[in-house]
Amino acid sequence: MKKFFLFVSCVVSSTLSFADDFEIDSIKTVNLQEVEVIAGRATAKTPVTYVNMNKEQIDEFNSGIDIPFLLTLTPSVIATSDAGAGVGYTGFRVRGTDANRINITSNGIPMNDAESHGVFWVNIPDFASSLQDLQVQRGVGTSTTGTGTFGAGVNMKTENVSLEPFGEINGGYGSFNTGKATFKLGTGKINNHWALDARLSSITSAGFIDRANVDLKSYFAQGAYFNENAWVKFIAFGGKEKTYHAWDGVPDNILFPTDGSKPNRTYNPSGYMGDDENGNPLYYDNQTDNYNQTHYQLSLLRILNPDLNFNVSLHYTRGLGYYEEYKSNRTLREYGLKNVEIGNSTIEKSDLVRQKHLDNHFGGMVFSLDYSKEKWNLSLGGGGNYYDGRHFGYVTWVKNYANDSNFFPGDEFYRSKGEKTDMNMYLKGNYQLSARLNFYGDVQFRHIDYRIKGKNDKWDESNNDMQALDYDEKFNFCNPKAGLYYQINEENNVYASFAIAQREPNRNNYTDAAKNEIPKSEQLQDYELGYKFQDRFLTFGANLYYMKYKDQLILNGKVNEIGEPLTSNIPDSYRAGIELIAGMRVTSWFDWTGNLTLSRNKIKDYTEYVDDWETGDKYANYIGTTSISYSPSLIANSLFSFKHKNWNVGLQSSWVGKQYLDNSGSDDRKLDPYFVNNLKLGYSFRLKGIKSMDIHLLINNILNEKYESNGYVWYSWYEGVGDARQRNNELRYFPQAGTHMMTHIAIRF
Repeated sequence: MKKFFLFVSCVVSSTLSFADDFEIDSIKTVNLQEVEVIAGRATAKTPVTYVNMNKEQIDEFNSGIDIPFLLTLTPSVIATSDAGAGVGYTGFRVRGTDANRINITSNGIPMNDAESHGVFWVNIPDFASSLQDLQVQRGVGTSTTGTGTFGAGVNMKTENVSLEPFGEINGGYGSFNTGKATFKLGTGKINNHWALDARLSSITSAGFIDRANVDLKSYFAQGAYFNENAWVKFIAFGGKEKTYHAWDGVPDNILFPTDGSKPNRTYNPSGYMGDDENGNPLYYDNQTDNYNQTHYQLSLLRILNPDLNFNVSLHYTRGLGYYEEYKSNRTLREYGLKNVEIGNSTIEKSDLVRQKHLDNHFGGMVFSLDYSKEKWNLSLGGGGNYYDGRHFGYVTWVKNYANDSNFFPGDEFYRSKGEKTDMNMYLKGNYQLSARLNFYGDVQFRHIDYRIKGKNDKWDESNNDMQALDYDEKFNFCNPKAGLYYQINEENNVYASFAIAQREPNRNNYTDAAKNEIPKSEQLQDYELGYKFQDRFLTFGANLYYMKYKDQLILNGKVNEIGEPLTSNIPDSYRAGIELIAGMRVTSWFDWTGNLTLSRNKIKDYTEYVDDWETGDKYANYIGTTSISYSPSLIANSLFSFKHKNWNVGLQSSWVGKQYLDNSGSDDRKLDPYFVNNLKLGYSFRLKGIKSMDIHLLINNILNEKYESNGYVWYSWYEGVGDARQRNNELRYFPQAGTHMMTHIAIRF
């Protein structure tokens, strides 16, 4: 579901929003909850580029769509959905940076997968319903835990425990048979020291794309003990997902046919088994992704004295699941199977069903010691995390396979293990040089030890065996940051900062690298210069950025066989742009906010290599300076918000410029610009016995824009010689839904 943008004051603010129904004698308890994750956050005088979203803003547009779509009003953010309706597998980019370079934390605890570096939001559905607030930092930002921040960071804070008893029922239903049901309750204070909250959610959808069915279940529970100087909280949350594959995309010859046939925007090739005797396509029913993920967090916050507090958290994440798929005409030996001899014939290929499994554990500790007095605000923090992940697969069925061929359903055809130790320490702080001038300094040291052993799921033709994995890589990074913040007057301020970030390759960078190629770590130098103005009626901000990369692992437009994007090291590249933000309170009942990003995203001295069918080699095509894939040079958003008595109306508009699907800069392989408008109607009221009731109607893509938010190059090659040489491309796209609706109701007791 294409999003509704949040009504966010796009001017940076450090003010966090908390429940306003706390008892007066609980102010100390409230303050404890407020400082719980301050070490990972930028504050008002931190010279970095960031935006906060509070709980009210999140809840207003939370209709079950994933968090990537709730972030899209913030500058330079675009989101995409495999199933085309905002539910299921979703992702986002910031300043053109893909999601596995965006650091994600919850309560200061890493959320990124230690190997892929990504966050799979489908594994924690409806997590937005349990958020208190979040902060999006663009650029390198401040030091935090987890994977390297290489374009942005998203720091999420889960809900404060309520000091008053409450209950909530909310749900909705809409297009594509999409349904959401959420139940929440809290005990309030028990014996002045305890409180318990819980949430259960269910989200289902048929998806815009054919057979893109989604069945998601999730929960969130927390219990807390507190007194005047300490806070102990235990949180458990998790999700169980079952989704039909939609990650293959729609082939270009079906989406944009050249034979006069009608375009099919909902076509899904996943699970295709061939045609029946009448020529009707058959699809495998269980072409599904199945995964369970659970998170446990135990946190202690201790106020040591009025100027010093200590925060430490233990965490553990358990992931277990698999995806199953039907594969047509596969070479048997690639799955450890023997050829079948039938008479004088040898069967080397057959249809089969395979499962690929993940079984992983991730745990560790993070901490911060925070000091604030007079001119100083200091934070000493860090942590250590360990990951153990097993990758293995089975062939569960083979078409027409002989019973005497030594094949048994469930035979394992690959297994590998990934282990990762990640240690980091940082010291950062603000010092008030004068009444108006603040200096910010920040340095982080990070050590990574990453090992992969075993057999991969890919066949190595040269060794006549599954691809052997034997990596033992160690990295040591020092990431310094510094900046100045100057308060011109009450309405105006400026800031400037410089930061260095370094990041290790992820698992796919190793397993999908070219033969004898070992990916290198990346380095980023980030320069930021910003100005902000804010008074009672008008807000305005401008931010200039220049991000210079060394050995950036850039998306090359290709994907592996489960749709994960592939990358390669590029020696010299940069991203540069200006982000403009504005807001205007026209009347007491009418507001407007908007933002605009104009950017250049370039690779220097680039040469692409394309298969040449005539020679069997790679054809080297020197391009020189070229555009980075998936990096639009223009992103613009606008939101008109009308609020009168119990009614509220929002009209959101979003423009995303052209994006290239590879780094050639060719219009033959691109996503066209798109302009999408969404409308929200809401009515709030109270009835006897309830605190509030909210009814919303969301009409998304009201102009029925036909657009694709993502895509990739399945294969590209040259045929012919001389003047007859011709380049051929097989492209895949992810169309998004046309006009569609969602109704939503929330009742709070």
